[in-house]
Amino acid sequence: MDTPLLTIIVPAYNIVSYLERCVYSIMAQTYEHLEILLVDDGSTDGTAALCDRLAAEDRRIRVYHKENGGSSSARNLALKYASGQYVGFVDSDDYIEPYMYERLVEAILKFHLPAAQIGRDEIDQEGNLLPDICKPPRQSVVIDSEDFLRELLLHRGDCSFCTKLVRRDLFPEDGFPVGKLNEDFHLLVRMLARIKGLASLPERAYHVFYRAGSNSRKIEKEAFSQVFGDSVENADMVEGIVKGTYPQLEKVAFRFGIFQRLEYLLHIPISQMRADNKMYRHVVKYLRRHWVQSMCNPILTGKNKLYHTLFAIAPKGIRRIHAQKLRFHSLRSVIY
Repeated sequence: MDTPLLTIIVPAYNIVSYLERCVYSIMAQTYEHLEILLVDDGSTDGTAALCDRLAAEDRRIRVYHKENGGSSSARNLALKYASGQYVGFVDSDDYIEPYMYERLVEAILKFHLPAAQIGRDEIDQEGNLLPDICKPPRQSVVIDSEDFLRELLLHRGDCSFCTKLVRRDLFPEDGFPVGKLNEDFHLLVRMLARIKGLASLPERAYHVFYRAGSNSRKIEKEAFSQVFGDSVENADMVEGIVKGTYPQLEKVAFRFGIFQRLEYLLHIPISQMRADNKMYRHVVKYLRRHWVQSMCNPILTGKNKLYHTLFAIAPKGIRRIHAQKLRFHSLRSVIY
């Protein structure tokens, strides 16, 4: 167990321009006792052939071809074939530092924990370093599951499985939720109750490549990513988990639910704010029904409560005010 086998999973869909950089960064790891599972998710641009060529270059690579079903279905397929004691994930347009998995294995063995994570940064297509979404600690620390969940619910924690190495037997049989976005948060929250804690390392060894138009990064005026609706559903899921396992976090979980709904309303196109939109009606109804509870919540700031009040009274009017500010990163600063 001093050198446990790692399974690194890379879902790939129409990513021929960036996949080679991603896979080479995994092949170059100083921790060499690993297998790399590439899952071609029904690509049509030459990605499938590139996967096969990469496998011919390194005996540690195995390739699986499947019909298109999304990242979660690709990850779940690979999990069924994973041989490693620990599992990591790398998105096919991202890349990692050569020491990343060596550091993660060292932390897991040193602290006798089932999981560890490392810092990340985010880089745009022009090579510019973007503002931090999650700030890593200044030094290596061990975070217990309750504190980790608290940080996630306060939007300070890192829910991405790509920055983590996790013991394989912790993954539930159904794996990642298929057809959903924000799937990492969904699965991690479900897993936390089975993890006494995880190590968090300060090095920024994972590099997120920000491509406009990918996943939730839609740039069309009327685009409205599914991720915002899925995030509201995740907030409902968290509320149930907290009540049963972490009752001391109920106020924090409530705050999280309010934030997810405010973010939904700050992004939804006005044209979709209709009476026949069930999710939209659900979000507004929730804000109105929980207004008093929000006003009494000590974690929500006065600014948070003001936006809650305004959206509960006149959601379309407030949305029009922000119609020209439909940017994911800048909008977060509106309600935080």
